Amino acid sequence: MKKVFCIGELLIDFVAENQGKDITKAKEFSKKAGGAPANVACAISKLGGDSFFVGCVGDDPFGSFLLNILKNEKVDISLAQKSNTFTTLAFVSIDKDGERDFVFNRGADKELTYNSSLKSSFENNILHFGAATAFLGGSLEETYSRYLFDGLTKNAFISFDPNFRIDLWKNKEDVFIRKCHAFIEKSHLCKFSLEEAQLLSGKDNLEDACKVFHEMGTQIIVVTLGSEGTLLSTSNFSKTIPSIKVTPKDTTGAGDAFIGCLLQQIAEHTKFENLLADEYLLSNMVSRANKAGAITTENFGAIESLPTIQQLDS
Repeated sequence: MKKVFCIGELLIDFVAENQGKDITKAKEFSKKAGGAPANVACAISKLGGDSFFVGCVGDDPFGSFLLNILKNEKVDISLAQKSNTFTTLAFVSIDKDGERDFVFNRGADKELTYNSSLKSSFENNILHFGAATAFLGGSLEETYSRYLFDGLTKNAFISFDPNFRIDLWKNKEDVFIRKCHAFIEKSHLCKFSLEEAQLLSGKDNLEDACKVFHEMGTQIIVVTLGSEGTLLSTSNFSKTIPSIKVTPKDTTGAGDAFIGCLLQQIAEHTKFENLLADEYLLSNMVSRANKAGAITTENFGAIESLPTIQQLDS
């Protein structure tokens, strides 16, 4: 089984549950562990995969809380770093349909520094880049790009999820698009929401959007469509894979559960070239990942809502 290195932010989500999507009206918040790459690492380990979290938290009680959560979920945290900068915080409000509104208070995640000794560990393994805060500057952004280069030189499988957050990129969307394109060009697998696919391709039609991404260089594209399932596109075929019916309470972490489940399955596969050519196998992988994402929406909080193998097999 391949190792999966999840690179990016780990933060505290202060969640205003059942108080509506307008965060200005929220009065009470629950502390949850969050951060897309960390959620993905937990999803992989919970399904029996071998995941590593590569990111930075503050040397404070919140940072310790977060690393303990990952450790309890059997994620390898030996590559995580601590900084004197306070742990990154996100305030999240959720409406009755599980949709979210975010406000970020950025901190230690931006302090991740490059570790040259990791390069050898990447060989023939998987690197997942979750980009919610990674393109906002700080040493994290430089480290992010250097690890991408290291992964490519070591024949690693590259996975990219832009994790677009409008609160972080208001009036700067063109910068976000440009920085994402550099990763889309180099990735074997890209996971987008509908909004992200349209934003980053400049196309409203999903078929046209996927054509743009394939021409840029990515080989497998998955576009999550909520209750409608996921569009799966390769150079050989394109199809929408249906999901299961659920009543969502909180969509936080659903996309992370999806890509985590998909990467865990890819990690068990021996050769990427064989996977790319096997429509049946890849479709089944996406179908299972859809189920993982759907199950995660049935409870509040991302990590504690991630499904087990038993839930996926039932």
